[in-house]
Amino acid sequence: MKILCTTKRVTDYERKVKISPDGSSLVTEGMNFVANPFDEIAIEEALRLVKAHGGEVVVVSMGAKEAEQQIRQGLAMGADRGILVTSEALDSDAVARTLVKLIEKEKPDIVLMGKQATDDDANQAGQLLAGYLGWPQATFASKHEGLDSAEEKAGKPGVAFAGGKAQVVREVDGGMETLEVTLPAVITTDLRLNQPRFPSLPGIMKAKKKPMETIAIATLGIDVAAKVKMVKYTEPPARKAGVKVDSVDTLISKLKTEAKVI
Repeated sequence: MKILCTTKRVTDYERKVKISPDGSSLVTEGMNFVANPFDEIAIEEALRLVKAHGGEVVVVSMGAKEAEQQIRQGLAMGADRGILVTSEALDSDAVARTLVKLIEKEKPDIVLMGKQATDDDANQAGQLLAGYLGWPQATFASKHEGLDSAEEKAGKPGVAFAGGKAQVVREVDGGMETLEVTLPAVITTDLRLNQPRFPSLPGIMKAKKKPMETIAIATLGIDVAAKVKMVKYTEPPARKAGVKVDSVDTLISKLKTEAKVI
């Protein structure tokens, strides 16, 4: 089995992001960058699947040379090799079409990727990729129904795989839904699928020697002109301070006349 995973270099979600004075961009000076947390979950799931069934995990990222850091993190977790496509910032459509080119070359059985990136929260690349490839897709993969806490700690994969098919338990508005997809397929991961491992010191040392291929996006023959234009960034409106009420009647009155929720 060959599994291709993506990892995106994103701003640290635990730090406050600053917006430039004219609202045209984010201030990245001094900002810490990390691997997209949803992609870390995808890599962890790929490693568990390969441990259970054998195979290879390939980690892909797109962007500046600095994105090698996030690929090396995936390699330190246990992935076998990495691919960096050097490019400027890409929208979801360009990411999907770039992945199509890599998939034509790598021919993976499964593409595992985070359901969304924490910087733009677009939640589009996986679905676009499946559409371009004509592959089955299962989005928002969550914890397998039969996986208990002991099995989770033992590193059992949440995605069940057998007979050329993958069974995925996914989150939907009304609860949980189980899908069975024929491979090759695209699967995007949600938060509760697993707990990504921390790279060990031996893993970090080994990652330095694992193969990393660098590809210039211009060599892939893809039109990377953005279909989505970011017009402006703005801070969310400040929340009003809460108030204390002295009686239930006052609370009901405020909910009715001020909040207008009843």
